[in-house]
Amino acid sequence: MKIAMLSPIAWRTPPDSYGPWEKVASNLTEGLVKAGHDVTLFATADSLTVGKLDAVCPAPYEIDKKIDPKVWECLHISNLMEKANQFDIIHNHFDFLPLTYSKLIDTPMVTTIHGFSSDKILPVYEKYNRSTNYISISNANRHPNLDYLATVYHGINSESFTYNESKEDYLLFYGRIHPEKGTHTAIEIAKRSGMPLIIAGLVQNEYYYSRDIAPHVDGKNVRYVGNVTEKEGNNLLGRAKALLHPIYFEEPFGLSVAEAMMCGTPVIAHNRGSMAELIENGMTGFLVNTLENALEAVKRLDEIDTFYCRAHAAESFSIQAMVMNYLRVYSDILD
Repeated sequence: MKIAMLSPIAWRTPPDSYGPWEKVASNLTEGLVKAGHDVTLFATADSLTVGKLDAVCPAPYEIDKKIDPKVWECLHISNLMEKANQFDIIHNHFDFLPLTYSKLIDTPMVTTIHGFSSDKILPVYEKYNRSTNYISISNANRHPNLDYLATVYHGINSESFTYNESKEDYLLFYGRIHPEKGTHTAIEIAKRSGMPLIIAGLVQNEYYYSRDIAPHVDGKNVRYVGNVTEKEGNNLLGRAKALLHPIYFEEPFGLSVAEAMMCGTPVIAHNRGSMAELIENGMTGFLVNTLENALEAVKRLDEIDTFYCRAHAAESFSIQAMVMNYLRVYSDILD
């Protein structure tokens, strides 16, 4: 099967650190190639793949600020669409803009909807609802106005996120530093639990960081270690007593949650969005609704079997499972 994989160009594919959509596009590309398929990855020119790379954008626009996002997104998407007839199927990880080509080409397109940044983009999805194919990344993230072919969970590289049975006495926040991710609540949970907290991730809201996070960072009880690489993330996740994920929005998936469990690390998360689909409550972590629930969950962390966390993640969120499920999707579309 000849597959075109369309990745975003905000970050490299795979990303050096942050870049969840690019990470998923990369994991799927590498898994499909390993399974024997002919995959061309459309991404930035510095991207890495065992498949074929087709690039017109020289670098990620979040890294090279001289690159105009709108201009190079147009060039990037049109580069693939002008070659559409070379492929059996196009897999779009680029949100709504590529949908506007779907009635102009003969090659079928499948779009993984990684989330809705705003209700303002919904009219595009609604217009092309019957002419293309939508995949949700969790059942919780399905919009009632759209039709979906399947739900396919993201696949995590089990070789990059390795099982670690030995846990150290710290809690971890690993993700975007933004109010909706609840970094401030993670600090409160750690302080009231009497445990150190390590914060790792991209500062996405500078004002929030300077007002609500930085004043608590003392290098001892609360440490901020920056926007870490995948290798560094594996080390932090593997050694943590638990990942704190106190989100304040309906999160479509949560890669860090699956990555933590792949490392054998339980997760304490607010029960919103897809969390109930990712976490087996009481088995791979705890779903909580209040600060008091979270504090009680910290006291119960020793009840969690870390090897079961790994087994659960390997079964549900492996690259192999994701590849198998997407191959079923492709076959259904082509049939």
